[in-house]
Amino acid sequence: MIASKSAPRSIRIVQRAFQRPGGPGLLQKRCFRAANRSRVHAASRSSPRARAAGFLLSLTVGGGLLYASGYPRTLHAEVIPAPAEVKFEEPRRKANSREENRDLISSQHLQVKKSWENPGVYCWGSNSGKLIYDSEEGNIKLPRRLPFFDGKLLRDLKLDRNFGAAIMENGDLVQWGNGFSTTVSEPTSTLRGKDLIKLAISRDRIIALSSGGQVYSIPAAQADQVEGPKPSENSWIPFWKGRSRISYRRLGPSNLAWGEKISDISSGLEHCLLLTSKGRVFSAASGTEDFPTKGQLGVPGLTWATRPEGPYDQPHEITTLRGFEIVKIAAGDYHSLVVDGQGRVFAFGDNSLGQLGFDYNPEAPTVDAPSLLAIDRLYKGSNMVPRVTDVAAGGVNSFFTVDATRVAGQGEEDPRGLGRITADTWSCGQGIWGGLGNGRWTHVQGTPTKIKALSGLFEYDEIKNAIVPIRLAHLSVGSTHMSAVMNNISHVGASDRSSENDTNWGADVLWWGGNEFYQLGTGKRNNVSNPIYIAPLDVEADKEKGRREEHRFQITPRKKIRYNGRNVSVEQRIECGRGVTAVYSGT
Repeated sequence: MIASKSAPRSIRIVQRAFQRPGGPGLLQKRCFRAANRSRVHAASRSSPRARAAGFLLSLTVGGGLLYASGYPRTLHAEVIPAPAEVKFEEPRRKANSREENRDLISSQHLQVKKSWENPGVYCWGSNSGKLIYDSEEGNIKLPRRLPFFDGKLLRDLKLDRNFGAAIMENGDLVQWGNGFSTTVSEPTSTLRGKDLIKLAISRDRIIALSSGGQVYSIPAAQADQVEGPKPSENSWIPFWKGRSRISYRRLGPSNLAWGEKISDISSGLEHCLLLTSKGRVFSAASGTEDFPTKGQLGVPGLTWATRPEGPYDQPHEITTLRGFEIVKIAAGDYHSLVVDGQGRVFAFGDNSLGQLGFDYNPEAPTVDAPSLLAIDRLYKGSNMVPRVTDVAAGGVNSFFTVDATRVAGQGEEDPRGLGRITADTWSCGQGIWGGLGNGRWTHVQGTPTKIKALSGLFEYDEIKNAIVPIRLAHLSVGSTHMSAVMNNISHVGASDRSSENDTNWGADVLWWGGNEFYQLGTGKRNNVSNPIYIAPLDVEADKEKGRREEHRFQITPRKKIRYNGRNVSVEQRIECGRGVTAVYSGT
């Protein structure tokens, strides 16, 4: 009975399931859910021993997977750091004398002392012309002494990449390098007995000025000196003349006034400028291969075809400058600069890269007549009145040093600093090698740009008890690199009577421009667009005194010293040539 009653009931339940929404699918879902709940209850009813076995199995499988992946292959114990070791500064070596103490405490004092005790010539840069004749290296990275000039004082020195020329203390000319001779390596005396005082070099000739105002043009090559025409010279025998040992030419203007003589010279690759004691300027061809064609002579219309009769290198007066008392001259490769006594600048020659200070004009890349450069426009609206104090040129660059004086502006009620002078340095020309010194790599720079690192500098002068501007003492301009000697306050008066801590120091020197041949002396080959310092010439001397940190090179200013039993006035000078640099002791 029971079975018969339950059967119809189950049949009715199935029928109701088919009649509801979802039909038989809903019935299947309920069955699956019931089965799942039953499995969960079965798992929860498993024993603790089974759960522990599953946990161990999981750990074993996970560890195997980590080992197979390579992590970690080796296990290291934690390293316990060692206790910090405190190091104290080593005591300075005890000095045995007053002078030794100065050497120990000051690199600058040691540099000045070495320049007096052992004068000579340091040279570095391109060695393709064997200027550093005792080395086979193609480039000399750091300053190196030339043995021939050890202990010698020079009047002047000029360097080309292929030849060098120097005036010895007695006024004789010496030459060396492959451009002079490939068989003679050491400097050789050439022009003697002329009492030379200054040099300038062109592409293949040397222009030399004597103390009497005579100008000589000497071939750079020894073969040309031997084979060329030799002029007659006065002999030590009265009324007797002989022939010169070497070939040379005289460059002498024919219309000099009574008492007027040549007082300064400067040369580019093809031309030279001659400044007289009365402020007149002459120009002449200074090379043998090419006659100047870019207006650098300053004589409009002067060419090889229109030149006057006579020697091709005869001097020509720049008549445009008559009435202006010229006090400074400078020549680049193919351009010229002059400054008059009022601080005005005149420029002429090649302006293809803006080296004259004018904006480049493709229709007129050269200027064949002296043209006034408007320096005033550089200070427009600043209440400053500029006056050019010096010019320098080399390669395709020009530099101007300016004293700008503060004046009262229109409408100023309470002007301050009236009369205060600010010393600035400006540059123009090509900057692709960094030669502008303004931190930029400009291809063409017509309008002069200020070199901020060399401008607006001041220092306190204890003697004058005042703040004074720091000017430039000298600018040496090579074909692509430059050097500036600052006229900062120096001290070379330390003596046996002064304190043991009284040290000498010289003038600061900064360098910038092209560095293809290591001519900047940094030991590296990168070009530099901002003026920088370099290390001392003799770094080993600093190391001997126990100094490890680097110091900067300072140049020794003029000082009268006792040398080889005689009193001489001596200073260090810098010469930036064509890819090569020198520092020498000059009189």
